[in-house]
Amino acid sequence: MRHRIPQFLHLFSSDAYSAGYYSYLWSDTLSADAYEAFTEAGGPWDKTVAERLRKNVFATGNTVDPAVAYRAFRGRDPGIAALMRRRGFPVPSGAAKPVARSTESR
Repeated sequence: MRHRIPQFLHLFSSDAYSAGYYSYLWSDTLSADAYEAFTEAGGPWDKTVAERLRKNVFATGNTVDPAVAYRAFRGRDPGIAALMRRRGFPVPSGAAKPVARSTESR
């Protein structure tokens, strides 16, 4: 077994490191899900998807809640399915289709 528990003890030894690791994992989840928007549209150079990403996420900066901005880009909340596929894991049945939500702030 390659990843025994001792190799991961540093993840749980302090709140600071575990919070940083969670942030890294969440950013990887978002990037995998966003990339799938491009592949669903036909490829990584799709101009329509790129414009939606620029307009709804990059151009808004921190003027809009990031969750609202991402929903405006993707039309739904991010899901873990894309990350699971990217890493070669089977996609859990509940993770296959994230729920679409309104782009309005709650």
